Amino acid sequence: MAVSDHVDLNGFVEGVKKRNPGQPEFVQAVQEVAEDIFDFIQDKEAYHREQILRRIAEPDRVISFRVCWEDDAGNIRVQRGWRVQNNNSIGPYKGGIRFHPSVTEGTLKFLAFEQTFKNALTGLPMGGGKGGSNFNPKGKSDREVMRFCQSFMNELYRHIGADIDVPAGDIGVGAREIGYMFGQYKRLTNEFTGVLTGKGLEYGGSLIRTEATGYGATYFLLNMLKTKGEDLQGKVAVISGSGNVATHAAEKVTMLGGKVVTLSDSDGFVHDPAGMTQEKINWVKQLKNVRRGRISEYVDAFPGSSYHADKTPWGVPCDVALPCATQNELLGADARLLVANGCKAVSEGANMPTDLEGVHVFKDARILFAPGKAANAGGVAVSGLEMSQNSARISWKEEELQRLLIDIMDGIHARCMEYGQQGGGYCDYVKGANIAGFKKVADAMLAYGVV
Repeated sequence: MAVSDHVDLNGFVEGVKKRNPGQPEFVQAVQEVAEDIFDFIQDKEAYHREQILRRIAEPDRVISFRVCWEDDAGNIRVQRGWRVQNNNSIGPYKGGIRFHPSVTEGTLKFLAFEQTFKNALTGLPMGGGKGGSNFNPKGKSDREVMRFCQSFMNELYRHIGADIDVPAGDIGVGAREIGYMFGQYKRLTNEFTGVLTGKGLEYGGSLIRTEATGYGATYFLLNMLKTKGEDLQGKVAVISGSGNVATHAAEKVTMLGGKVVTLSDSDGFVHDPAGMTQEKINWVKQLKNVRRGRISEYVDAFPGSSYHADKTPWGVPCDVALPCATQNELLGADARLLVANGCKAVSEGANMPTDLEGVHVFKDARILFAPGKAANAGGVAVSGLEMSQNSARISWKEEELQRLLIDIMDGIHARCMEYGQQGGGYCDYVKGANIAGFKKVADAMLAYGVV
């Protein structure tokens, strides 16, 4: 028998901790998956013999590099950049680039690990990767951001390609940053190829990419509610974040008849009991994307709303919740408060926004809870469609892309249901997503042998 047959869950997790010191988010992500996978693989000797879970939890490679750039005052600045290529068993590495001072190697390893399962769930041929830097674009001029992005790409271009690794945007990396990086890649390689997604429509981007993650999380939420004979009509929704994912989730919830009452940023949240209309959501988009302001300014524009500094919105009574800001923003105590206040469903728009204790609270309460690897896969799904359009040198119409996004989210929901049904009308979507994503990647790995 393989050695791994004699390792229990705790032993496996301890091994991950030992191999990855000082990387608690990565350990958390692996543990959350392993809790479900261990039961599933118990009687499947091939997975044990080939050490599949152990291999998925060890990135194919972690690339670390120095990024030097010059600020507007002529000072030389030095940041650190990374690209984590976790697993390419089912397609080229695919995952965003994040620019934020909190970025570390451990953060990116957790994101790349999650991305591996998320991409598998879409049904598209994409492996898992993630990259980024501890560069903070806030407060920087356009020229400073351009110089940083160009310097970042001066190293990254050696490790990516349309059939190798296709990065996209993430926190701190929007259309501006993608444009600067793609321009530098094109300059260095003398190639115009679909090596980045999230590009502008003028140079190979896809319609609805901006909306896709927030819309997808809302479609998944609607699919969960439908299993209970319900929809979003009249439902009160609390949403965290105020960036691309949060505002488009708010937009789609509103379109489907729900009432969004909160948005937030890293300084606090706003509560608007009257609900956020499309006009108000458009105002927030302008605030964040053009003026690059803070959510606290909302209360000056819309009387009747209130601002709560240094707090998260999870204490506001609601029917549904969509955490769309960042990892580990919804803690165990927050989860208990949501459940106590009657929240029926949670759909994660961010990557791992609920900590492990919170996940267990939602599972124990048997509420509808969609993990990010399933609920927020709409963004990478449309990125995959952008890759297809780039390869074929065509652009699909919005109606076709909207239909494909809905179909992909329906498919992810069905895969989670297949492996997550627990009886009594309850579906453990976390378990369903973990097993469905794992099985696809694992079976491909078995086919390749030990590589």
